[in-house]
Amino acid sequence: MAACRRARLLLLLSSVSLCGVCSVRGLKGPNNGVNNPAEPAANPPGLKAADPPVRDAAAAGASQPRRASGWRLSEEEACRDDLTRLCPRHTWTNNLAVLECLQDRREETEIATDCNHLLWNYKLNLTTDPKFESVAMEVCKSSIAEIKECNEEERGRGYLVSCLVDHRGNISEYQCNQYITKMTSIIFSDYRLICGFMDKCKDDVNSLHCGSINVGHKDVHSQGEVISCLEKALVREAEQQERVRPIREECQRAILRVAELSSDDFHLDRHLYFSCRDDRERFCQNIQAGEGKVYKCLFNHKFEEAMSEKCRDALTTRQKLISQDYRVSYSLAKACKSDLRKQRCNLDTNLPRAREARLSYLLLCLEAAVHRGRPVSGDCQGEMLDYRRMLMEDFSLSPEIVLHCRGEIESHCSGLHRKGRTLHCLMRVGRSERSGTVDSLCQSALQTLVQSADPGADYRIDRALNEACESVIQTACKHIRNGDPMILSCLMEHLYTEKMVEDCEHRLLELQYFISRDWKLDPILYKKCQGDAARLCHTHGWNETSELMPPGAVFSCLYRHAYRTEEQGRRLSRDCKVEVQRILHQRALDVKLDPELQKRCMTDLGKWCSEKTDTGQELECLQDHLEDLVSGCRDVVGNLTELESEDIQIEALLIRACEPVIQAHCHDVADNQIDTGDLMECLVQNKHQKEMNDKCSVGVTHFQLVQMKDFRFSYKFKMACKEDVLKLCPNIKKKVDVVICLSTTVRNDTLQEAREQRVSLKCRKQLRVEELEMSEDIRLEPELYDSCKSDISRLCSSVAFGNAQMIECLKEQKKQLSQRCHQRIFRLQEVEMSDPELDYQLMRVCKQMIKRFCTEADARNVLQCLKQNKNSELMDPKCKQMITKRQITQNTDYRLNPVLRKACRADIPKFCQSILNKASEDSELEGQVIACLKLKYADQRLSPDCEDQIRVILQESALDYRLDPQLQMHCTEEISRLCAEEAAAQEQTGQVEECLKVNLLKIKQEACKKEVLNMLKESKADIFVDPVLHTACALDLKHHCAAITPGRGRQMSCLMEALQDKRVRLQPECKKRLQDRIDMWSYAAKVAPAEGFSDLAVQVMTSPSKNYILFMITLSVCVLFLVGLLCGRITKRVTRELKDR
Repeated sequence: MAACRRARLLLLLSSVSLCGVCSVRGLKGPNNGVNNPAEPAANPPGLKAADPPVRDAAAAGASQPRRASGWRLSEEEACRDDLTRLCPRHTWTNNLAVLECLQDRREETEIATDCNHLLWNYKLNLTTDPKFESVAMEVCKSSIAEIKECNEEERGRGYLVSCLVDHRGNISEYQCNQYITKMTSIIFSDYRLICGFMDKCKDDVNSLHCGSINVGHKDVHSQGEVISCLEKALVREAEQQERVRPIREECQRAILRVAELSSDDFHLDRHLYFSCRDDRERFCQNIQAGEGKVYKCLFNHKFEEAMSEKCRDALTTRQKLISQDYRVSYSLAKACKSDLRKQRCNLDTNLPRAREARLSYLLLCLEAAVHRGRPVSGDCQGEMLDYRRMLMEDFSLSPEIVLHCRGEIESHCSGLHRKGRTLHCLMRVGRSERSGTVDSLCQSALQTLVQSADPGADYRIDRALNEACESVIQTACKHIRNGDPMILSCLMEHLYTEKMVEDCEHRLLELQYFISRDWKLDPILYKKCQGDAARLCHTHGWNETSELMPPGAVFSCLYRHAYRTEEQGRRLSRDCKVEVQRILHQRALDVKLDPELQKRCMTDLGKWCSEKTDTGQELECLQDHLEDLVSGCRDVVGNLTELESEDIQIEALLIRACEPVIQAHCHDVADNQIDTGDLMECLVQNKHQKEMNDKCSVGVTHFQLVQMKDFRFSYKFKMACKEDVLKLCPNIKKKVDVVICLSTTVRNDTLQEAREQRVSLKCRKQLRVEELEMSEDIRLEPELYDSCKSDISRLCSSVAFGNAQMIECLKEQKKQLSQRCHQRIFRLQEVEMSDPELDYQLMRVCKQMIKRFCTEADARNVLQCLKQNKNSELMDPKCKQMITKRQITQNTDYRLNPVLRKACRADIPKFCQSILNKASEDSELEGQVIACLKLKYADQRLSPDCEDQIRVILQESALDYRLDPQLQMHCTEEISRLCAEEAAAQEQTGQVEECLKVNLLKIKQEACKKEVLNMLKESKADIFVDPVLHTACALDLKHHCAAITPGRGRQMSCLMEALQDKRVRLQPECKKRLQDRIDMWSYAAKVAPAEGFSDLAVQVMTSPSKNYILFMITLSVCVLFLVGLLCGRITKRVTRELKDR
């Protein structure tokens, strides 16, 4: 028992003495010239009692003693035919060469049964003959002296050769190394030849039906298939939840020990050797056997199309054994031996299948050392890279994946085994939107595998990703060193760009989904932030986890500290903050890359956003439905949106789309390392520049709309006004309501001329910015938008949002709006007219004209300034057209003209109270009040300030009939019938009014006729109100009436007097126009006689023949007086005469 227990560690090696060599003379043989013992000195290590009774010649011959001169296998009749047929003649003189030749044939049927049995008995007896230990002592004398463990072994029991085999990697003596290697190859051809293996695994071989172990039975000598069967059973057991036939622990150790001892030379794994012999010649012909080189070469070609399935299966089995015990890989165990000891990764070497022996544990332990900056040898890191790539290429090497993901593989990923495709398929299913698609155990197994392989440190580990993204890396990331961790970051930066290819995009997102769930899997982030994480988030080591601080929570902790101000407490280091921002930018590309967001919002994503599958749409959808989300999801989305408002570059897709605008207009703020909302503000301000594209515009508008849901989502507004909000607008959350609350407070303080404004100066400034931004899009004013939704779909469906176009459309369709929408539009116009800066269209169209004409004007007087310069030759036509629109709007209701309203505040209730009594609060008066004031202007009854404003209105409306709402309302049909050509003119200069005056007799509608007569009446009061007459008589006014003050009909009277004065020669056109006006006035007097004495007096005073009329009236009065006087005298005389009588 002691011998077998010791041989357990050196299992094959007792057999190394196996090659019947009694002297050193035979070390040179015809096969390779060295290390092949020639013939035995005595009879071939006898078949002894182990042999059963034999009847054939071969067995008999082998069992008889031979001369000391040497017994040869080639002389045995049982093997002569096979030897002649299969082995070169120069090998016949060397028993080992013959044995190697015959046992390395692939097909067992090539060798006769008697020859097989003879060979097996020969090998068995060789392994039990202690004489061969003396050969080892002669050949390996210096090596034994160098290896302390072997030098101390007890002689004569086979332990010495076993020790040499176990330490063959440390044997530098060439002849000894060749001898030990050659001897070792024999032992692995039959599991029974290994000391203790038969005893340990007998029951398991029988229970698993892996073959027969009855000694003496004529089994084939090459029983590598039996060991292969046991190895497959061992790896299969690890992949099964219910172990039907568990392999005993001592047999498991023996199996792994055999695999470990055969790790040096692939010839020693007989099953793999026979399965891969042709593949070795095809792929690894020039690779020298030894040190596991052939294994590694075959592993690298495992998924080549030319690789045979039999060899691929054998390689997979061996890789699975390596995953259970890293020592089965000779190169890995050798390269990392010292590093494992330095990093204390192999604490329990007595348990080959303990946790410390698993490949995943070794990788995690050594990767943790690398990530912490501890020294790990380059050879070891190279081996780690190879095996990490191996794990990523073949999911079946991870028993947890096979065990827990079997259902997912069968359902979704069958037939994709090669080159890591199955693993990526599982990743794709794992990141699926559907809840419960992947079992939690499978998800955990995938996460563990990704951590073990650590592809974030080197993208080349993931072969599927490497192949899919090769073209992208060569073009977009060629400036980065091959294998650098920044390659993955570079790929993420080019996600959804023109350089990205679809296959790479899918593979990248599948991998990033799992990397994003453990902050440690991004090596750059871990390197820069491990100190901050330990200081602020109380994290553990790289390869340690804690239920109290799961990996996803660490990054959440880091980014919460990344955006803290100095007043808020501890913050991240600068380098760590940069990396956190980089990760946030990448995660914003896909909600699935944000573990907390996906976890909390899974239900809401399915409920509200199931159809939003395009890039970036899911987060936008969640933001759009913020009020409808469950509280947990709403908090996460709200926090992320608040974060974006401070650093909009987190929205990588938006920034990418807006790159042209940023470069042209916002590069100064974009270059700032700390973004405090300046970049988004710049984008909003330049939203309609020519560099702005649709994607950028839509993204900016969406962010503006989201900001309206909570004032915290506008970083600059929040920081400027948070104290004012708490003081003046508590319990108000929506930004639009906060803006209304604060702006109302500012307006009230201004109107009441308060000594001190309640809203702080910095808040007032930012409030102004918010008000201007809101005026650009109707959707940014939710109450207005909700009130007008039906009208928008009915009247403005073809009009695009933004640029205030929708609001402008509703204004133009004002008469057709629903009552609710009409009221809102009226209120909006009232605000815009009192503060023209909020009139987005006016400010946009007339931006340059404002700079030209109104630089010194107050912001609230901008429209007034533009109106005064409307007819300048330098006025832009588009701006002039916009000014005209606003004038038309103002003339519909005096309340929309703040200047008029102030100037006539006493006149309106005095003269037009009846109209005010009938008016509603939120609807236009259609110019009725202004029309009323016009009539009073003609009657010269207005106050001076009001008169000045009405004169301006009269002058403007005289040039453009559209500025007179009453005229346009009552004369629309007459204008289209009588003056269509004039109305169609692009430039209105009073031609429509002149047409109506000329065609006064043809007008059929009384209401229209009355409006035209009113025009005529108004024109008497001031020649400026009659642009046609004023133009015709401009020179005459200058020559004859220059000293006359305008207004109250004085200049008109001057011209009428000049017309009647024969000494004055007027211009022909002026004379003609004046005569026409006299005729019109005469007609007007007939069709519209004075309705009372006051009207009569007004008509006389405004008549061109006023002097004549007054003279005649005076003359009549005088005549009446004289007549009365005369009559009085006569009556007095008569009365006296009567008295005298």
